[in-house]
Order: sequence, then C-alpha cells, then structure tokens
Amino acid sequence: MELSLDRLTKQFGPKIAVDCITASLSPGVYGLLGANGAGKTTLMRMLCGILEPSSGETLFNGQNIIDMGPRYRNILGYLPQDFGYYPDYTAHEFLMYIAALKGIQRRTASKRSEELLNIADLNNVSGKKVKTFSGGMRQRLGIAQALLNNPKVLVLDEPTAGLDPKERVRFRNLIADFASDRIVLLSTHIVSDIEAIADKVFLMKKGIFLLQGTISELVQKADGKVWELTVSAQEARKWEKTVTVANLRHNKEQVVLRIISATQPAPDAVPCEATLEDLYLYYFPTEEGAK
Repeated sequence: MELSLDRLTKQFGPKIAVDCITASLSPGVYGLLGANGAGKTTLMRMLCGILEPSSGETLFNGQNIIDMGPRYRNILGYLPQDFGYYPDYTAHEFLMYIAALKGIQRRTASKRSEELLNIADLNNVSGKKVKTFSGGMRQRLGIAQALLNNPKVLVLDEPTAGLDPKERVRFRNLIADFASDRIVLLSTHIVSDIEAIADKVFLMKKGIFLLQGTISELVQKADGKVWELTVSAQEARKWEKTVTVANLRHNKEQVVLRIISATQPAPDAVPCEATLEDLYLYYFPTEEGAK
C-alpha cells in the first residue's frame, strides 16, 4: 500500500500555498510540522480529494485519487481542524449519521460506533447531546468519526487540539496501534505528540518540505545549534530579545537559558543534545517564519 505525492502544487491567485511536493507514504505514522501559513491544511485537503491540485497528482497504489472518486473516499478517514457537528445530536446519533453518509450498514455502524465511543472514553456520555460536550470531548468524537470506516488512509489536522495530557497519551497509543498496517498523516503544533509516535516527519515551510526523515535523522541537523548559558536575571531579559530562547529555568539568583543558535552565542555557552523541538525552533524562531 502506497500513497504517492507527485509534484503536488496548489496556487490561489498569485500565492503558491503548496509548491511541487513529492513524497511517498507507506503504512506508518507521518508527522507534518510547520508554522501557521506553511501550507499544511491545504496539502491535507488535497490528499483527501477536497481540493484539486493546480498541478501534480496524488496516487493511491498507482491510481489518481480524483479519478478513484468514491472508491478512495471509502478507504479514507479525515479529521479537519474544525470538524462540523450537529449540536442537538447525541454522540451515538452523530456517529450513526456519519456512518450513513459513508455508506456503512446500520448493524455494522451501530457496533462500530459503540467500539469507538468506548475507545474515545465517551461511552458514558453517548446519549448526551454534543452541544453539552467540552472542547476535548468534541475533539475525541471527531477522532472517532474519522475511524468509523476503518480507513486505510487517515488524515488528521491538529487532532490533539483541546485534549489534556492524559487524553493526548490515549490518542497517541490509539494511533500507534492503528497505524501498523495503515497510512496515518497528522499535523500538529505539539512537537511531543509527533516525537512520541511518528515514523517519519515532514518539516513544511512556505509550501515545501524543507526537511523530511526519521526523528533521529532530523534531530541530527540541529546538533551544534543548541546551547546552555547561565546568566543573571537582568542579562536573561536582554538575551531573550536577541536570540531564540527555547527554555529558561531559574537556579537560585541566576537563570539558565537554552539557546538555539547556529554559532556559539557566548564564550561560556555549553553545547547541549538537540531535540525535535529545538530543530523546529531553529527553522521557525517565530510564527512569521512561515510567511
């Protein structure tokens, strides 16, 4: 099973949102990292067949997904960043409604809905209306609806938004199990979620894949760019204005800064082991880095 992106491009007027992306996805979890405006959502909407590319194509096992039509939608699960729901439906009614839209037989849909409500830890509120749910509960319901048809390709746009740390761990474990023989692509700003489960990461900036590889391969690219520097509290404020500070911690009357810099920021700065978050901050020191 393979999902192939062949020179995929999307242009809105003079703006190129996705610029000639080529990649190949086989079963596993793929993380999509990038600042706001990098083109992540546009790319995901093309992979779901919602947007047609300006040029290039997406192929599933060698077939263009636009030409496949319903056959591709039958094997696709999608959670958009803001998924639509009917506030007066109960959780169970909502899943049954989505199952009907996907052409799933009623008996199968009912059993699958119960399974997913249990997995999403919503079984005890399955009879309550969605409008009474918290943001995290609605997000878990969105994840459940994306899994209804047991998809071969699962596309998740910011799936952990609104989830608390415990819910995020449950989600990550669910996706890790699910992806053993399926293709999962998820975008998120929460680097730790991708670090925990992604087999491969795409770092997207200004419509292109700036970097792609395993987490260890990408983290190596941040080696030599992460430093610790101990300064006074007054000096710390000055450093924050001039360099990218990933973290700071107070140590008695001094402050230890974790600085992202291609060169040694000060003679007494000590090199540190890099993380995926350090790499992200190196390429996106501010959200404006995506523009």
